[in-house]
Amino acid sequence: MFEQRFESLPLTPELKDILAECKSFVTPADRAELLSLAMGENDRRDIFEVIYEIPGNGPRLEATVTRCRNGLSVNYPEAYMRRRDPDCMLVADDEPTDKPTFQERFGHSFDELRRETFEWLKTQDLIILPIYMGGRELGYPSVMVCPANAGFFAGGMADLQGMVPPGDVSEDFAPRAIMYVAPPFRHTHFDGMQVVVHNRAGGVHEVFAYNLYPGPSAKKGAYGVLIHQGEQEGWITAHASAVQVVTPYDNILTIMHEGASGGGKSEMLEPVHREKDGSLLIGRNTVTGERRTVSLPRTCDLRPVSDDMALCHSALQDPEGGKLVLMDAEAAWFLRFNHITHYGTDPYWESLCCHPREPLIMLNMDAKPGSTALIWEHVEDAPDRPCPNPRVIMPRHLAPNVVDFPTPVDIRSFGIRTPPCTRKQPSYGIVGILHVLPPSLAWLWRLVAPRGHANPSIVDSGEMSSEGVGSFWPFATGRRVTQANLLLRQIIENPRTRYVLTPNQHIGAWQTSFMPQWLAREYLARRGNARFRPEQLTPARCPLLGYAMRNMQVEGTVIAHWFLETQTQPEVGVKGYDAGAEILTNFFKRELPKYLAPDLDPLGKEIIECCLAGGSLEDYEGWIEQEIFLKVPDRLRVPSEAPHMQSEGTEELATA
Repeated sequence: MFEQRFESLPLTPELKDILAECKSFVTPADRAELLSLAMGENDRRDIFEVIYEIPGNGPRLEATVTRCRNGLSVNYPEAYMRRRDPDCMLVADDEPTDKPTFQERFGHSFDELRRETFEWLKTQDLIILPIYMGGRELGYPSVMVCPANAGFFAGGMADLQGMVPPGDVSEDFAPRAIMYVAPPFRHTHFDGMQVVVHNRAGGVHEVFAYNLYPGPSAKKGAYGVLIHQGEQEGWITAHASAVQVVTPYDNILTIMHEGASGGGKSEMLEPVHREKDGSLLIGRNTVTGERRTVSLPRTCDLRPVSDDMALCHSALQDPEGGKLVLMDAEAAWFLRFNHITHYGTDPYWESLCCHPREPLIMLNMDAKPGSTALIWEHVEDAPDRPCPNPRVIMPRHLAPNVVDFPTPVDIRSFGIRTPPCTRKQPSYGIVGILHVLPPSLAWLWRLVAPRGHANPSIVDSGEMSSEGVGSFWPFATGRRVTQANLLLRQIIENPRTRYVLTPNQHIGAWQTSFMPQWLAREYLARRGNARFRPEQLTPARCPLLGYAMRNMQVEGTVIAHWFLETQTQPEVGVKGYDAGAEILTNFFKRELPKYLAPDLDPLGKEIIECCLAGGSLEDYEGWIEQEIFLKVPDRLRVPSEAPHMQSEGTEELATA
């Protein structure tokens, strides 16, 4: 067993000292033992409180674990701890970084706190969890060191990254990363704030997690390790879900959906949500109250590939050439269910979570001992204010039809949370249901990666902000320009993968939730990877949006034109659209100069400077070749449709 032979393993001296001097440590044999530890090793206990003694302040409750029929329900007494703080990451070493350093924020070296952390861990009963960050095939041997009373946290990491049973730890198991978990330091050193410190020096990537919310540490801390490894080796772990979409005609299209937190990655794996009568609610007009539905008798089948972290490793090659290939970098998915507010909203996930084959770990759910934790009953941050970030950690092997092999990508979509936009209150919510992007423009969207409107996953100000390079910059420890260059090279080397943009939450004046990306998924899967005829697309009025759909039809159902080009909505019009376009353009111009470092790829420099100078769609098409349109002889070309009929009282549209 691991406990008897740790001294012979190639572990760091600091880790060996902790194991030799701590009160005790256990390496769980399997998931069942780990979940038992999460309840304080007492199978009869219904509620377990995770409490730490804070010097000078007495005992402090960090989390409560409730045993339910379908798993463990974890809740935090502080609303602040129920979402990820986007400013929690600090870098403690002297390697190149654009991130805030521990020295800059606190005015002193991390060395002393690192030593204090090790000394505190020596006073604890510990869980030692061997894992492979990124998966056993291409990932990196790693270890988590966690207080035994925080078993739920170790269980979350085991689910997310895949635990290695002690008997499978070979004599050459040399950790490339170690995560140390020390919750009390949040109070003794950081005024109650979430802090995660990365130390990349010394050949082993150390992650110090000073909080018990898995988001910034067990999940995104591991993500930071993978991003750093990719930096050294020339590949990317994308912030993306991916799904094989199987049409009613048995055609398969693989869509990779990227975006900042809340951008619809998990939702891309969900079946379309239906109304009680079976119809699909495209949206509700926020001005008039009008509802618009469509009928779609049969939707596509879904085969999930990844949910949030997609390993785009250099070892993964497309056998036919020209397409990006990925596989899941996680063993479980950190699913957010804030949009599931009542029974019947999403029968797919409701069934999997209420009746799982194995117990689940759930966070921010309002559950009672012995009950079935229901994913539509969320704990309240305040009276009548449900927590916006209820989560379930869903092991991949519990989800049906999961793809477990490297998968070439046909379409890379990018999602953005958009606010309502009207003439009276313009915003960047001018994005139509689906836009087709030239590769250079797709690269720019990933550089700015808007966090978007009303983000439910993180503590946020509500203003439009950027998550940066591929939307995974909040988790990276190095330099922006390094990741920007890797992204550009990735796009250039995979010319057969195409790019689209889709919004969620709003299209102009219409509230839509995630229906735009679900309809876009159905449409793209049915048309396959074919190029567009010239009359199917039209240059968007805002060049940053590439091409807008001139028309869209799914299974004979026509999607109204005002969902395709928002300036045709009476509530928006050209004036509202142009004001929103200016907001979006100014956002790009504010964010892109950060990448103009001397070692930026010369092509990337030209693309960014083109955007800053107000580049046209034609300019963006010239940088990286990709055939968007089907070449059709003029004599066979279908004439473009006549201009859309305008509603009464929208004279400004007629003069656009």
